[in-house]
Amino acid sequence: MSDLLYDRALNAARYIRVRYPTDIRVAAVLGSGLGAFADELENQVAIDYRDIPDFAQTTIEGHAGRLVLGEHNRVPVAVMQGRFHFYEGHTLEQITFPMRVFGALGIKRVILTNAAGGINQSFGQGALMLITDHMNFMGGNVLRGHNDERFGLRFTDMSEVYSREYREIALREAAALELKLEQGVYVAVSGPSYETPAEIRAFRTLGADAVGMSTVPEAAVARHQGMKVLGISVITNMAAGVSDQPVSHEEVIEVGNRVRGDFIRLLKAIIPGLT
Repeated sequence: MSDLLYDRALNAARYIRVRYPTDIRVAAVLGSGLGAFADELENQVAIDYRDIPDFAQTTIEGHAGRLVLGEHNRVPVAVMQGRFHFYEGHTLEQITFPMRVFGALGIKRVILTNAAGGINQSFGQGALMLITDHMNFMGGNVLRGHNDERFGLRFTDMSEVYSREYREIALREAAALELKLEQGVYVAVSGPSYETPAEIRAFRTLGADAVGMSTVPEAAVARHQGMKVLGISVITNMAAGVSDQPVSHEEVIEVGNRVRGDFIRLLKAIIPGLT
């Protein structure tokens, strides 16, 4: 199966390269309500996921389901407008297949973004949070099974999943833009139900600052392939029990749209400095 995965990743990469022959420097995955950044790329080529060999389909509102290739400040980038989720019924291999394809394209720099629920009570709704580390409560590890060393080593070091260098760049650019950028630990759960107040209390006790249903498998696969990763969460809602309000996906989309201006400004400032 692993040999097949490697071949499928190469096949999808060849398809993309025919459509966009420029060497891509940075890849970004945009979470719920955050896809507007891709629309601002110059000289862009957009490919629907359904047209890319072996790509899954996204079924969630706020995820456009396109790979947009283009330039920002003369930096060639590949941007996923929406991602695939474990809770949609996809396997961990399917939801991380784009990371395998990015590796086959020679991409070494990845920005992973998401909409997350705030656990840290000092965070406000709409806050931007730099991910410093993560916890995996999704019920499985994407690297489990036979390892193909053409992708990476059997035992992947996870002591610095989110590049310290990239975090420093993000903090510096946020300060220059006069944007407040929180920092914290992201915990990933499988979903699709939102967490219970008891679960949120447990996660807070363990040291989590935000919770979501993505990002961690992609980060693990990226690190498996030697990529440098930057992670940013938009705190689109306060997690269950943090406030008296029920949690809804509509709120996630609404807040994502509300903060997208600051989010786009930050991404635009960060991308040219990633090396």
